[in-house]
Amino acid sequence: MNKPIVRRICMSLCGVIICAIAVGFFKLAAFGVDPFQSLMSGLDQLIPIPFGTLYVIVNCVLLVFSLVFNWHNIGIATFINLFLLGYITQFTLETLQGWFPAPGTGLRILFLAVGIVVICIGSALYMTADLGVSTYDSLAITMAEKWKWGKFQYVRIATDIVCVVLGTVLYLIGGGSWSRVPEIVGVGTIITAFFMGPLIEFFNVHIARPLLKGRQPD
Repeated sequence: MNKPIVRRICMSLCGVIICAIAVGFFKLAAFGVDPFQSLMSGLDQLIPIPFGTLYVIVNCVLLVFSLVFNWHNIGIATFINLFLLGYITQFTLETLQGWFPAPGTGLRILFLAVGIVVICIGSALYMTADLGVSTYDSLAITMAEKWKWGKFQYVRIATDIVCVVLGTVLYLIGGGSWSRVPEIVGVGTIITAFFMGPLIEFFNVHIARPLLKGRQPD
């Protein structure tokens, strides 16, 4: 196996793992989850089946979309994300809860900031490695690169906003209370909805692409 392929596989696997760890930080911060998880929380409130099963079903639907419209996005990282991300996230959350059983507001803000930066770095790594992306990431990539609806960072903002709005509506329709909405849609959700796309592109340019070429990041 040549060095470029080994490098791409390592970037892809590390990217998925890093993203899963970041979600654990988001959950402990409790300022709202990322946009896709907001949508999943709304669906979970509305549809009476176990969350794990629901997560696989939704991602399989998105997987079919990717296979039909832009199969190039599907690869090793896609299936690792689909089947393992939840377990890694749960392990991260439980570990952090063991270390910080009752984090104060300042620490929660720090966890939120770490989560945002880390998830964008992880996304940049596995997207640039081009061995498959998550089924949700594939949506924005297809719209931007294949359907030419706009630059990736702006299309990603649009898809994130749709997830946040739809997740909130579904949560309330499913019987969720307004007082608990900030648990799924909070300041962390708003920040990621507007800044994940541009931040991913920033880390693509300064970290992921230089690593793929085998040189030091700028």
